[in-house]
Order: sequence, then structure tokens, then C-alpha cells
Amino acid sequence: MKERCRMESVCACVCRRVRAHFTHNHIFSRGLTREEASPHPSPPLPVMSSLLREEMQRILFRPAKQRLVEFIEIEEPPHGRHFLCVSVGKNKVVQLCIVQCQITQPSLKSGSKKSHTKRSSIQECYRRTEIWSLQDLTLVDGRDPDVDDPCFLLHFDKVRTVTAISCSAKYAFVRALVALSDQHCQRSLKLRNFDWAYIKPTSFYSNRGDCVVLSQICFYALNLVCLSMCPVPLDA
Repeated sequence: MKERCRMESVCACVCRRVRAHFTHNHIFSRGLTREEASPHPSPPLPVMSSLLREEMQRILFRPAKQRLVEFIEIEEPPHGRHFLCVSVGKNKVVQLCIVQCQITQPSLKSGSKKSHTKRSSIQECYRRTEIWSLQDLTLVDGRDPDVDDPCFLLHFDKVRTVTAISCSAKYAFVRALVALSDQHCQRSLKLRNFDWAYIKPTSFYSNRGDCVVLSQICFYALNLVCLSMCPVPLDA
């Protein structure tokens, strides 16, 4: 009975460590704050995001021989939905742009095919309103790293204020900019007022692969099992 209780205690300890490790990695990999990483977060919409990516890639970026790397939805005063996008061209030039999406009702004409009319309306609803080069981006200012502020400032020749729909989206986009700047611009992107732990996690467990961490946890559990099976000397 005592050995069984020890084994259950060991298993519970290992489960807690595994859960803590992957929860930690999930929070840092997505740039979530502690509040956004609550046990009951809002359900994500990966399907809708994937469809938007495919549509914008097909309509805007592929004809320009560009690849859409990352995009987030932002809040803008004009009517319609707006997205901040970053793309890489065939010549490895990285561009940022604001994409406006306006849904237009297809006008059915006599003798025209329905599929052709629908495709034309989709092509008209996405358009780029502003374009910048990542090479011209001198600073990204997060304003206040101590609060969940979805707003940040892009410093080009003029400062462009951007308000994401969430703080996690803001950090996800900035992480993409940092990676693209390192890869294609051969320079470190200058950041200000960001929690660097959410940009590039530097903790011991985050810098190592999950397989290595799991092997360490298993080794630790094996040691606990071996210790639990050792006979305990009784006092004479």
C-alpha cells in the first residue's frame, strides 16, 4: 500500500511538471499575458485566419510575387476590416502594408456567369492603402510593457500608430518583424517598451527542445521510482 501511494505521488509530480512546462512554452510562444492565458480563454479561429491568409495571398501578394508571412487585424477609423501585413518579395525585400477589406455585393448581369461575377467582387474588396519597407523601419515602440496595451508605434519617416485587436496579436507581429529583420535585413530591429521575455524567451526551458526537456523529466521520474522502491531500513 505504501509503495502504491508513492507511485501515485510520483506520477502526480511528473504530470504537474509536464503541464507547467508546456503551459509556460505556450504562453511565451504566443506572446500571451497572464490574463490572456487564463484557464478559459476565448476559442481561437484558426480556420477563419487560414482562409483570410489564402485569400490575401491569392489576390494581393501572389500577383506581386510576394509571400505573406504574418498579418494581424487592426482597428482603423475607415469602414471595413483592416489588416497589418508583412510580406517577403522574390528579391527578398520585406514590406509592411495596411490592407483594407470591404465586402461588396456582386452585381449579377444578364449573360454573365455567377462564378466570374463572384470572383471579380472578391478581387475588389482587398486593397493596400499604405506600404512601407522594413529597411526603413527604425524603431517599434510598444508604449508601455507593464499593461496590456494593443497599441504600438512604427517609426518610419513619420510615426504610424497601430492598434491591434489584442496584445497577443501585437507581440506575434513584432516577433515576426524581429525574425525577418535578422534574416533579410542583417540587422537587429530596435524595440522600445516591450517585455523582451515575450519577444525572445530566454528561460532555461524555452531555449531547449521539448524532447530534451521531456527526457529530463522522465529521468527525474525514473529516479523517483527507483527511490520509492528502495527498502526503508527499520529501526532495531
